[in-house]
Amino acid sequence: MRACLIASAFVAALAAVPAIAADPPLVPIAPEKATAPSILTPLAGDSPWTARFEAAADELLPALRSMDESRWGPLLGGRWLAAPDRARVTALLRDRDSPFRHALFAQGVTHRAILGWQPPATLTAEDRAAIAARPEAEAIVCWSSDADASWPTTAAEADNAPGRRYACARITYSIRGETPRWRAFVEREPA
Repeated sequence: MRACLIASAFVAALAAVPAIAADPPLVPIAPEKATAPSILTPLAGDSPWTARFEAAADELLPALRSMDESRWGPLLGGRWLAAPDRARVTALLRDRDSPFRHALFAQGVTHRAILGWQPPATLTAEDRAAIAARPEAEAIVCWSSDADASWPTTAAEADNAPGRRYACARITYSIRGETPRWRAFVEREPA
């Protein structure tokens, strides 16, 4: 009998939860203002990061072209690259409609763009200098078999969605410590 009463009380408590959740929050929360996405722009030729990102892209391109996980896996995180991410990249490289198939495996020259984020006009000279002095940076490298490809203008457009005329990877680079390190990320638009 006692167990039946406890079970009934538990069921009644669970039934009351949705009613409690429907109450308005104690502290009003203002909706966030929508912001325009940051614009991508080609890295400046005189940027200290340009040569580093070019070298990383030059190493990443043949690894992706090989379609061999033992070559591209270490560049995309190695043992920290989760199994679902490995499967997603493998599928992206094998998919006949993938931008990677068209960009990396087409006959002829593969064109490349290395893009960074355009800093807001509101940054002061000191802010820009502080950003330039950081020991890490991030860029998006894109490849296309089309010489007239229009490159992505925002990071959201570098999503490797079917129909894109370019394929992209995001590269993070760090010069902390004795050895400079970089890692690539291949994103895909959610299905």
